[in-house]
Amino acid sequence: MRECTRQRSPGDSSQGFSHRVKILDWKRILNDLDAHGCAILENLVTFEECGALVGLYATDDIFRSRVVMERHGFGRGEYKYFRYPLPGIVSDLRLLIYPQLVPIANRWNEAMGVDVRYPARHADFIARCHEAGQLRPTPLLLQYQPGDYNCLHQDLYGAHIFPIQITILLSEPGRDFTGGEFVLTEQRPRMQSRAEVVPLRQGDAVAFAVHHRPVRGARGVYRVNLRHGVSRLRSGHRHTAGIIFHDAT
Repeated sequence: MRECTRQRSPGDSSQGFSHRVKILDWKRILNDLDAHGCAILENLVTFEECGALVGLYATDDIFRSRVVMERHGFGRGEYKYFRYPLPGIVSDLRLLIYPQLVPIANRWNEAMGVDVRYPARHADFIARCHEAGQLRPTPLLLQYQPGDYNCLHQDLYGAHIFPIQITILLSEPGRDFTGGEFVLTEQRPRMQSRAEVVPLRQGDAVAFAVHHRPVRGARGVYRVNLRHGVSRLRSGHRHTAGIIFHDAT
């Protein structure tokens, strides 16, 4: 499997990540995902690891593409998709967090009447993506400067979609930037849309629904549609890392 070949990067420690992921309050995280479509993973990445990830942005040969959002009507700012092999920090987090989310992903699909079920190991899910022609890695780094923003969107990329993804804030609000809040919207059938602004600190991550999630109503379970984005940056510079568990066509 291509993803198993990793490149190491400054501040990377797979044992440190394994412990941090293990001790997270996964009961609370899964309950928040059920209740709100998103959940905060506090202190997932250290200050030093945040700096190491931000520093990777200038290393062009580890990325497969660069996207300037304004050129495509996506907003303002830019991001870069990593190529394989992924940096160790990114690969470790992808491999360690995925199994924790599989039970809720399978439960969501069952509740919504979706036949797809996800294997316990991320390598097996990536093999499924690759067999379907989804070969391009999707983890990415994003950077914003004053006036930049990210329009509401969904990171789908192909037929095989893991229904939850992770965004890690690599900069500190109030010190490195102002504005630039992570925003999630939920479009409910025959109701007005609901917005959620997620307060993050440097090193925190937010897990959130990629596309749909089930919500229980008076007449049973119904499916809601979610989009995410970033509000306008008022000052400074903001960096984030996106951990998407499916690959792209």
